[in-house]
Amino acid sequence: MPDSDTLAFADRPAGSVGVVTPHVARFDTPLALACGKVLPAYELIYETYGTLNADRSNAVLICHALSGHHHAAGYHSEEDRKPGWWDAHIGPGKAIDTNRFFVVSLNNLGGCHGSTGPVSHNPDTGRQWGPEFPMVTVSDWVASQARLADHLGIERWAAAVGGSLGGMQVMQWTMTYPERVANAVVIAATPRLSAQNIAFNEVARQAIRSDPEFFDGWYAEHDTVPKRGLKLARMVGHITYLSEDAMGSKFGRDLRSDDLNFGFDVEFQVESYLRYQGDTFSTAFDANTYLLMTKALDYFDPSATQGGDLAKALAPAQCPFLIVSFTTDWRFPPSRSRELVDALTRAGKAVSYANIDSPHGHDAFLLSEPRYDAIFSAFMSRAARELNLAETGGDEAGKDKASPEETP
Repeated sequence: MPDSDTLAFADRPAGSVGVVTPHVARFDTPLALACGKVLPAYELIYETYGTLNADRSNAVLICHALSGHHHAAGYHSEEDRKPGWWDAHIGPGKAIDTNRFFVVSLNNLGGCHGSTGPVSHNPDTGRQWGPEFPMVTVSDWVASQARLADHLGIERWAAAVGGSLGGMQVMQWTMTYPERVANAVVIAATPRLSAQNIAFNEVARQAIRSDPEFFDGWYAEHDTVPKRGLKLARMVGHITYLSEDAMGSKFGRDLRSDDLNFGFDVEFQVESYLRYQGDTFSTAFDANTYLLMTKALDYFDPSATQGGDLAKALAPAQCPFLIVSFTTDWRFPPSRSRELVDALTRAGKAVSYANIDSPHGHDAFLLSEPRYDAIFSAFMSRAARELNLAETGGDEAGKDKASPEETP
């Protein structure tokens, strides 16, 4: 299939949800945060795909990862060349089939793509929130998402789905609001960060905070951006998202020219790639938001309140789980998913687990891969059948292509 990014809109794949328009929901009821502070009011930007059925039972929540946002599928205009970040899995006939499901995807509180966050106006001071925006946690995000569900009239999600940091939010949903989640899909995630992962996040934060253009987080008032810090943070992060095999096959030790320069300019293709990723990110993401998001990652540990017993922490969950990991993911390796599976099993929960052979590292959860697609589709199709969800239009919904591996 041709790359949809390069096609005229009329020629894009039939599986696309098409042109979508974001919505903004405002909440004037104060939100008490885990850090002890209270957010008096806030807005959440979100997109929806598919049709909400009459009894509002076919809604699927998409929880995004560290640098994600509300635009998960489709295009914002006919001139838009790039689809949403999870377009591979959301749309007619795809794993999250919009012929059956009504999909809700939002930008989390504290984000920088339209929801209230550090770049938003603080009504109490008359300036941007900047570094004064309160620290938010995964539990805070889930609380705000529950209010969005109420706003949309959705009492129970047919499924909550997320990869990486999004998977942590799905776990939190099943513990905080177990009666509001019918199915849970946790992909390339972990029940808590390792010391190594916290260390990577701290290096990224220090890269940003030590940038002379950071100005203690008040860079907007100095009409500047800590681009160098953001660039370095993204470069470090991106290394952890790719596997050694993926980097080797994509770049190897290839040089940009035939001869060595014997200097510190870009010589290897992998250097060029990382610098490009960093440069692009530094103009598209907010530094204060990045700091907040990485801290939310660090703080997530549901077992901490249960004496380190993850099974006890997961005891409130009531729904079936699909847990997916990838063989070459070294950021959140398969062993961390198996830890989650073991805890769910000890807690007596219904859980299916698949470890997908993929060369793409942590980023594999964003991509399409035959076995991953088949297992994801099978779980979602089973969920639709058990919830008696009829198709709302379009082609016949995705049929079961494979069954997830049942964990005894």
